[in-house]
Amino acid sequence: MVPVFVHSPEEEQQWAAGAASRWWQHHSLVSLEHSIKKSGGRLVVRRGPSLATLRQLVQQTNATLVCWNKLYEPAALERDAQVAKALRADDVTVEQFNSTLLFEPGTILNGQQLPYRVFTPFWRTVEKQLAMLPAPRRAPRKLPAIERSLASIPIGQLSLLPKVRWDEGLAECWTPGERGALEQLRSFGRHVARYPSGRDRPDNADTSRLSPHLHFGEIGPRQIVAELRHHDAYLRQIGWREFAHHLLFHFPATTDKPLDARFAKQRWQRSRAQLEAWQRGLTGIPLVDAGMRELWRTGWMHNRVRMIVASLLTKNLQIDWRTGARWFWDTLVDADLANNTLGWQWVAGCGADAAPYYRIFNPVLQAKRFDPQRRYIRRWLPEIARLPDRWIHEPWAAPEAVLQSAGVQLGVTYPRPIVNLGESRMRALGVYSELI
Repeated sequence: MVPVFVHSPEEEQQWAAGAASRWWQHHSLVSLEHSIKKSGGRLVVRRGPSLATLRQLVQQTNATLVCWNKLYEPAALERDAQVAKALRADDVTVEQFNSTLLFEPGTILNGQQLPYRVFTPFWRTVEKQLAMLPAPRRAPRKLPAIERSLASIPIGQLSLLPKVRWDEGLAECWTPGERGALEQLRSFGRHVARYPSGRDRPDNADTSRLSPHLHFGEIGPRQIVAELRHHDAYLRQIGWREFAHHLLFHFPATTDKPLDARFAKQRWQRSRAQLEAWQRGLTGIPLVDAGMRELWRTGWMHNRVRMIVASLLTKNLQIDWRTGARWFWDTLVDADLANNTLGWQWVAGCGADAAPYYRIFNPVLQAKRFDPQRRYIRRWLPEIARLPDRWIHEPWAAPEAVLQSAGVQLGVTYPRPIVNLGESRMRALGVYSELI
């Protein structure tokens, strides 16, 4: 057996991995290489294109069988189909497996044999079949040695790490690789009982933080289900991930087009200044800024805050959801095409099972409810940390004496809001009333 990684980002078309994902991929490959070496084998690393590289390896090893685990993004499906067809034409046996999802896309359909477009009935159908999932197998303890003459390039030559080292925060927060994934699963398992009540609190560590490990295949959803089978609230989130991938399989155009065709005629605003303020965490709206700075520093953002920052961009600022999706794609370590697409279309109101168009998150009320001790905002916005609890969620409303006492000068040490939340909400409702 020859374990192979073929690096061919050009085959991912317009959705080649972003900077944060490349950082994770580098360290994940290093971890995989170490694990295989420890078991007696060797990871062969090559640059693509995939078909030419695999054909070369087949010739060099006299291989009769090529196996891989499937990816279900549109470009990956197209590439894999072409590679499989060509290798079979070369009289090579090809076997493809599903390790990414609980069930193959196309196997979970409604009574009319059509794909689900609403999550709850989708999840009910999936739940009934969870007991039929095969038990995960242990990894092999021993792998066969690979001849040193079989060429492989160092992982560092793939140039996945940033040239300007902005990744210190990522390294402090994450341990890419299978070992890190299993440690994170065990850690989450010790406090998973807190998940139903704590999952919406960005100031607490009550979420699993398994999403990047899932995306990079360092752990599989069946492993998680086997470990946490009786924790329905969390398994439902694994179901959302499953739903996203099944949707993308059936509706591949949704990466760039709204699933709800009524929203295709929406006219978006193009304010570079507002977009950059949102990206940099300088909107003047504390919960939004805290989330965007957490994203930039750690490559991750709490899901509740993801919804809030996306709502501000798409509804209050009326900036295209695809612009936000692209920013998340480049900055998230768990950037996943299916999840990213579903999430942004859900918030924008134009996707499957979407939030109603009139649901416009109020970041002040959301902060008061889900950051009640103000820990999250104070952690990520030190320039306003001395404001009293009453005013820290909306410093623009604080009396001048309070601002001065806390060392806050609006427009200087912390920005004034780039948008009026109430007025922009009414404008958004007017736009949507013309679309629906």
